Amino acid sequence: MFDETPISWEDFKARRPSDAENAARLADLVRRARTVRAHGWDDYRYVWSSGEVAGVAYLLDDEDVLRDADETADSVLSRYACDLFGVTGGHDDIAAGHPGTRAWFDHARQEAER
Repeated sequence: MFDETPISWEDFKARRPSDAENAARLADLVRRARTVRAHGWDDYRYVWSSGEVAGVAYLLDDEDVLRDADETADSVLSRYACDLFGVTGGHDDIAAGHPGTRAWFDHARQEAER
């Protein structure tokens, strides 16, 4: 049983993930991208969630996987914007053309190259 008071929709929309949460998200995406680079998609493409596959494919600039998943760069960026910045912040980032989300993926690409 949970002891916490339920969060309201307004509080949920306003909540922004912590830096630690986003660092963990970045580390996970980078790990998955390195795994695909090392071993290919075969063991992962139909095991990981559609969002995980889309994020890794976008990170690796894998247009074939994005197309097969019926995703575009814009759909991946929109999907991740709310994960990274919360509902309200994500919608703001989407409306501005995804600058924060693009910067986050640029950083993830740099990390994946190390």
